[in-house]
Amino acid sequence: MLRLLLLCGALGCGAEQAALATFTMLQQTRVSDGSSVFWGNASLDGRLSHLLEGFNVTQVLPLEPPDAWARRQQYVDTYLLYFGQLVKLFHKERPINYTQRLRCHLGCRLFRDGTAHSFYEMTLNGTAFLSFHVPNATWERRWPGPHAVAAFAEKELMKYLTTTQDLQHFLNTTCVGILQAQSTQTGKQSGRSHAPLVLGLIVGTVALLGMAMGIFLCTGGSC
Repeated sequence: MLRLLLLCGALGCGAEQAALATFTMLQQTRVSDGSSVFWGNASLDGRLSHLLEGFNVTQVLPLEPPDAWARRQQYVDTYLLYFGQLVKLFHKERPINYTQRLRCHLGCRLFRDGTAHSFYEMTLNGTAFLSFHVPNATWERRWPGPHAVAAFAEKELMKYLTTTQDLQHFLNTTCVGILQAQSTQTGKQSGRSHAPLVLGLIVGTVALLGMAMGIFLCTGGSC
């Protein structure tokens, strides 16, 4: 947990002083020798709300009732387990003898003048890899110079509504809308949980890990 908090702090998760309200999420995946390791966190206005460690996601802040959270948690756990099994299967067919690290950093910020900014950034093995341009719902390569894997991943992500228009709507509308609602609260407990925002981003990021499989296959063979 300490490692996750330090990593989130180094990236400025929820720490933008100019923002009226902020939500950020950091999610990382490491694939090595056919095994997958996941870790990450979600932060709402600087408060750690969720942790992802291994194949388990836990709720740090009580944003959702236990029964509802248990259903969400099971969904994420099942997906991560399925992804891990796919990695093992593909590793048997096309072994990769080195480690791949994919990091996703995403969220939205609401500023005091009423403007907002949403973002989604990826790095691969510590180097800027891809970013999502929210206004145009397009993925852009950030890798310095030509890179077959980056080109392949960009092409794959642009094929689906889930990774273009749906992601744009979530970051630009849903995420910002919930922050706008939160900014109008006066300290009273709201009847509307912020969990849909937090859990939506967790599930959304985990879903994009399917794209990571293409990266590993492309790296191990041909794009």
